[in-house]
Amino acid sequence: MPFELSILSLGWIALVTTLAGVIRGYSGFGFAAIILLGSGLVTNPVNFVPVVVIADLFLTTGQARSIRKEIDWRRILWLAPGALLAMPVGIAAVAQMGDDTARLTISLLVLAVTALLWTGWRTSTPLGAPAHVATGVVSGIAQGASLGGLPVAAFFAAQPFPAQTFRATIIAFFFLIDLVALPLMTRAGLVSLDTVVATAIFLPFMALGVWYGSQRFRAAAPEDFRRYALLLLTVLALAGVVRSIA
Repeated sequence: MPFELSILSLGWIALVTTLAGVIRGYSGFGFAAIILLGSGLVTNPVNFVPVVVIADLFLTTGQARSIRKEIDWRRILWLAPGALLAMPVGIAAVAQMGDDTARLTISLLVLAVTALLWTGWRTSTPLGAPAHVATGVVSGIAQGASLGGLPVAAFFAAQPFPAQTFRATIIAFFFLIDLVALPLMTRAGLVSLDTVVATAIFLPFMALGVWYGSQRFRAAAPEDFRRYALLLLTVLALAGVVRSIA
């Protein structure tokens, strides 16, 4: 079994990856965080950082046709420079973390972002290029743990942003930074044969979840489409903190 996981652990992660897929298909963000927080309850979450990146590349390819007309490419071009410059720093830091340190770091990062999202803070007007570049830097550092989308999700959520554009732009941005992150993670020693095996096992569960979540998104109210993702992220992040310090 990959990463010396037990049968029970495999079953748990299969459930987690399915739920993560549903949230990804439904809201466009939270996919990586749910998988890392959920897997972190039974193994070192760093094991699943490259699994998330590889899976996300496959899943985005499958969604590209349905989202391409709704992507705000200008925002992605503003975010990308900061993210690409900062990403090697985040990946190098994660590669040196032990189990509990990685679990606690990931859980606290997710809690911080979800707390901001729960507040519902909004700006009255869209933010410009400097704010996007700064957010890109934060995203690049967080991408060391495959969580680069969460800071961007919080940043987008604070602005007037149609739900369809929010979802499509987040997914496209994930794909861009994943393309750069994967070779950097391979170079840092985070990718192994177990990574490939785990991806092959859990990708079908993720794909099933994405399909179902995408169907639900079509019937979702724009004001409600992120609520379920935030609740699940909060619960898993709190469980990760408890697991790290217990």
